[in-house]
Amino acid sequence: MEKQTTAERIAETYAPMVFSRAELLESGSTGADITRAVKVGALLRLRRDHYAHPDIDDRVAEAVRIGGRVACITLLEMVGVFVLRSAGLHMHVHPHMSRIRKRKSRNTVMHWSHRMRKGGPRHVVSVRDAVLQAILCQEPRAAIATLDSVLHLRLATRIQLEELFMCLPSRLHTLLKLVDASAESGSETYMRLILRTLGLRFETQVTIPGVGRVDFVVEGWLIIECDSKEFHAGWDKQVEDRTRDIAAAQLGYATVRPIAADILFDTSTVRQQIAGIIEAFGPRMRVRRAA
Repeated sequence: MEKQTTAERIAETYAPMVFSRAELLESGSTGADITRAVKVGALLRLRRDHYAHPDIDDRVAEAVRIGGRVACITLLEMVGVFVLRSAGLHMHVHPHMSRIRKRKSRNTVMHWSHRMRKGGPRHVVSVRDAVLQAILCQEPRAAIATLDSVLHLRLATRIQLEELFMCLPSRLHTLLKLVDASAESGSETYMRLILRTLGLRFETQVTIPGVGRVDFVVEGWLIIECDSKEFHAGWDKQVEDRTRDIAAAQLGYATVRPIAADILFDTSTVRQQIAGIIEAFGPRMRVRRAA
């Protein structure tokens, strides 16, 4: 099965899937039809005046059942934006909402905010509002990775993000300065931030003749590829990677491939490893390439 495009994910996520009784009547159903459909399971009554078909996404059904809409990192994950940790449903509930139903899971996170724009679908907040929530909800590095992804997928422009940050506390404004749309994955964002903290010179998404495009070239000689299972699984891909590494070595580059999971969840160790590599090989590699 082919991977969905961002446009396809957006269309699927924002397609009408929760209906009021009035909307069902306007579509041609009668009151008796609605009652019968609910009884036989052909239609779900999520809460008062909120109906859906049985194949509705479980996350959407639960958010609407409780009394809100899918939001924050859950919504962003649904449309293909990178989020670091997505365990548990994140949903938005209007501050003045009454009759909130009990959550089925302790991991469900309710966001109560006046910042959300009014209107829109019954089941999800806008991407803009989800990004706003995700910046506040995540730790700084994860928020930067999410923003990188939003820009890379062209779900917002830089100017739109600048406008969004005007709604956020000033203490968070520095995050926008660290956002870079060239990152194609969360692990690349985290690696970029690691390299920045080490004070190293680096370029991103560099095309090397005879090798192809690489994630990072550090200090002019070290190639770093941020490998993940999704894009580097299978023997054919491993053969391709090893062939590229040999081609790069023939041009005077050294290549390292830290695992994406380590970059994301064991950042301090990866930072120490990169620092050690630079310290051990840096002097001789700089002399070699200068010659």
